[in-house]
Amino acid sequence: MPITANDPQRKSWIQVDKDSDFPIQNIPFGVFLTRDDVITIGTRIGNTAIDLGALHQLGYFEGIPLTDDIFLQDSLNDFISDGKKTWRLVRNRIAELFDINNSRLRDNEEHRRIVLFTLDEIEMQLPVQIGDYTDFYSSKEHATNVGKMFRDPDNALLPNWLHIPVGYHGRSSSIVPSGIPVRRPMGQTLPPGAETPVFGPSEKVDFELEMAFITTDANQLGEPIPVDEAEDYIFGMVLFNDWSARDIQKWEYVPLGPFLAKNFASSISPWIVTMDALEPFRVAGPKQDPPPLPYLQYKGDKSFDIHLEVSLAPENSEPQVISKSNFKYLYWTMAQQLAHHTVNGCNVISGDMMGSGTISGPTPDSYGSMLELSWGGKHPLKMKDGSERSFIEDGDTVIMKGYCSNEEVRIGFGEISAKLLPPFNDKKKTGDR
Repeated sequence: MPITANDPQRKSWIQVDKDSDFPIQNIPFGVFLTRDDVITIGTRIGNTAIDLGALHQLGYFEGIPLTDDIFLQDSLNDFISDGKKTWRLVRNRIAELFDINNSRLRDNEEHRRIVLFTLDEIEMQLPVQIGDYTDFYSSKEHATNVGKMFRDPDNALLPNWLHIPVGYHGRSSSIVPSGIPVRRPMGQTLPPGAETPVFGPSEKVDFELEMAFITTDANQLGEPIPVDEAEDYIFGMVLFNDWSARDIQKWEYVPLGPFLAKNFASSISPWIVTMDALEPFRVAGPKQDPPPLPYLQYKGDKSFDIHLEVSLAPENSEPQVISKSNFKYLYWTMAQQLAHHTVNGCNVISGDMMGSGTISGPTPDSYGSMLELSWGGKHPLKMKDGSERSFIEDGDTVIMKGYCSNEEVRIGFGEISAKLLPPFNDKKKTGDR
């Protein structure tokens, strides 16, 4: 079935700015609260949000096998479960309805009033109910930098890194959409030179520039997913800030890996950009040497040219770009990650989320974390307001953006924006009444 929604010549009767992340060729999916306090599934063109629940009730998806309530839910999980054919049919239909030459909805003022919202009339929600979350570690540059800082500079990569997409199971409860502030975590750390740990707030809170993909129901328990079929089970992608507490992490990560240093919060962009929308931006990933084992070998271009950017805004100051990277730098592809995740028979379901791991590029200005940008605090970043940053301070806002572009179209993800707040303080328990 062709992806007619990707026609680069298509224009919409909805106004779209030239540099918008959301032209009619994008058609992402999300969940939002409307001006009438109704939660619905929707999409976006330009700065206009579209209520797909209302659109479906008004009969605009006739001929597509959808349940009556498929878009009248507080998550995309059921829609994602319907599979790739349905996603494509719906996305193609939306493109047709909002085409500048289609008068069916364009000239129906009553229906437009019901279906369309300005962005200030909605409140974005978490787009999926995340059943399981896995975080990979797939940037060779990032893994090498971390290895140089904390292990042997001459043997920065662990022996398994070039052979498997390293990852760990995280938690889904503390994944939040853009705009939700994050609190500085408390935990154990081992001060330099000390023999016993202390308890207190992390002093080295960090961001991690990542992307994450959302799966559909992919396999039965015990059934692996072949690498060449893996992308059929990926619905789309979001920007992902996987917050970290480096000092807590350093103390706790041996022998079982990240725990409190990672599970206090992760932030995602609220609009899921489909794999179909990203199709024009496929590129080859880095050459893999040594060649991976047969179950991880694939043909064709499996990476994507997605420009990524991180800005840091101290409180009451303007955002300052501190990193520019690209998704195509990742050594291990999404297809390989999903194939490896299931090769042992692990089942994957609709709404599962898989983080890429920190995406660092080959140059210092493309590193995807403060840990690397300041090289563990040895080279603090100078901010426009005269302050310096080795890690994230209370009141700082971290903003991540991502987009693809070619000569014909730009497809973007919007942004994640999240402010770091001081640690939680229960005044009633501390006696401060």
